[in-house]
Amino acid sequence: MAQLKVLSGNGPRASVRALCAQFAQATGHGVELTFEVNPDVVKKGQAGVPFDVAVGNPSTIEQLIASGHVVAASYVAIGSAGLAVGVRAGAASPAIATVEDFKRTLLAANKVAFPAHGASGLYFAGLVDRLGLKEAMQGKLKLKPMPAEDCVEVVARGEADFVVVVATRMVGVPGIAVAGPLPEALQTIIEFAAGMSAASREPAAAKALLAFMSAPSAAATLRANGVAPAH
Repeated sequence: MAQLKVLSGNGPRASVRALCAQFAQATGHGVELTFEVNPDVVKKGQAGVPFDVAVGNPSTIEQLIASGHVVAASYVAIGSAGLAVGVRAGAASPAIATVEDFKRTLLAANKVAFPAHGASGLYFAGLVDRLGLKEAMQGKLKLKPMPAEDCVEVVARGEADFVVVVATRMVGVPGIAVAGPLPEALQTIIEFAAGMSAASREPAAAKALLAFMSAPSAAATLRANGVAPAH
């Protein structure tokens, strides 16, 4: 049986874990998971870190295709999710239903967490600027120390009032409650895709995993973990 290495972005981690576990049970193949922010998925893939399947935002997979590290024909769309606000479990949910509610909630916060180098974090940083709050939010946006893989957990530990991140990132994180999505006028959709390494030593198994993750039969698992399926 094959032993596959999956290099994935943090956004869809709950779905990736669930689908890879199902695949392993169904096929007998082993699956080793590594999660990074999307820029580091690109860096590691291009640096020659061994992987069989990469998962991330479409631009992540496209960059790996452009550099010759992912097979172009292997690209599959998996699904998508919007941004949401998460609070410490048991805390009161902030008012975020409207744009004005969201602005007031941001201004009232002491610290706001977000993945500074992730797709949702880059969007949020730009959103704060577009809302005219960049200067007012200086000192409130919790950047350091806050690696993107820890941006939700800092809220669970009480180190930030709330987090703004792709909703899927909060699935399964102990001590976190989803307060709700961003107002529709401010919302964006983060997409997830995958592809096979051009250097995979297990191409048949890697292709099978990609087919498994993007098949209509994966839809229920994707939805259960906050992802709107692409198929």
